[in-house]
Amino acid sequence: MTTPPFRPILAALAGVCWLAAATPATAEVEHTTLTMPAITIGFLAEYIAEDLHLWEKHELDVKVAFIAGIGAMNAVISGSSDFSFSSGASITRAAAHGQKLLTIASLNNTSGEYVVLRKDLADAAHFDPNAPLNVRAQILKGRRFAIGGVNTISDAYLKVVAKEGGLRPDDVIVTPMQPPDMLSALSRNAIDGFSLGAPWAQLVTANGTGTIIANGNSGEPAKYTPFSSAILVTRPQFCVDRHSVCVKMGRGIAEAVDFAYEHRDESIALLRKRFTTLDVLVLAAAFDAVRTMLPRPPVTTVAGLVNADRMNEDAGFMKGEDELANYDALFDNQYVK
Repeated sequence: MTTPPFRPILAALAGVCWLAAATPATAEVEHTTLTMPAITIGFLAEYIAEDLHLWEKHELDVKVAFIAGIGAMNAVISGSSDFSFSSGASITRAAAHGQKLLTIASLNNTSGEYVVLRKDLADAAHFDPNAPLNVRAQILKGRRFAIGGVNTISDAYLKVVAKEGGLRPDDVIVTPMQPPDMLSALSRNAIDGFSLGAPWAQLVTANGTGTIIANGNSGEPAKYTPFSSAILVTRPQFCVDRHSVCVKMGRGIAEAVDFAYEHRDESIALLRKRFTTLDVLVLAAAFDAVRTMLPRPPVTTVAGLVNADRMNEDAGFMKGEDELANYDALFDNQYVK
C-alpha cells in the first residue's frame, strides 16, 4: 500500500480511451512488489503507470510501498521486495561491494536534484544566480542542509556541488529529512536549505522562500551528464525466474513515459491527486522540468552509469579504484523497447 501523502487513483482518467483495453477474464494475474525511496516528481512515470493501472492492463498486480532512501534498494537486495527505484550511484556502489542488481528502466538522464538555499540568506549574501557554478556553490559554506537520506543521490549531489565551490565535506552540515519536514524546518529557519528533486525546488521558488543554487535537472555540474537516475532495479536472477513479470513492469513504465509526452494536462491532473496541497502552476513547472530529463524509451546507458560512479567518487562515497571496469551486466534494456 502506498504511503501518504500519496493517495492512489481508483480509475483511469475519463477520455483516455487507449488505456481501456480489457484483459481476458481467464488471464492469470501475476503479483510483485515495488519500493519507492522518496517523494519527488522524478518518479513521474511510475506514478502514471500506477494511477492509470498500466500494469494491470498487462495482468500484473504491483504492490507499492515507501522505504526512505537507500532502504528501498536494500529491500530488493535482501529479497523483501522484488523491485525498487534507486539512483545509478546507488546501484554502481552496491555492485562494487558485490551486491549486483539489474536495471530494467531509467526515468531520468540527469541527477534531477536541486540545491536550494533560503531566499533571505541568498539575498543577504547578494547571490548572483547567473554566476558560474563554482562561484555560486561557495555560498553553501557553513550552512545547514536537509537531504533525503545519508548516502542517497540528494546527499551525493549536495557534496559534489559543494566541491565545485572548493568546499570541504565538513563545510556543509547535513541532516536527513523527508520533504514535509524539510519545508517546515525551512519555514522556521531551522535549516538553511535542502537538496532534493522536483517539485520542492519549484514550490519554494514560487512562494518566495527559496533560491536555487544548483540545478541538477538541467545537468549541473555538466561533467555528470548523462546520469542514470530514478532507475528501476531488481535482482538479476529475478528476471530469469520470473521473466514475464519484468516484461510487464517494463511495458507499463514505457507506456507511462509515452503518456507523459503525449498527455501533458492529464499527467499534471494525475499529479494533483498525489500532491494535493501544491498549486497547479507549481506542479506544471515541476512536470515540465522532469519531462525534459525523461528518456523515451526509458533506457539505461553505460555513460549514465559511468557518471554515477564518478559522482560516487567525488562525493567521497567510494574510492576511484573501486569503480567498475564494466557496466554491461548492470542493465538490460529489452524490457522497455
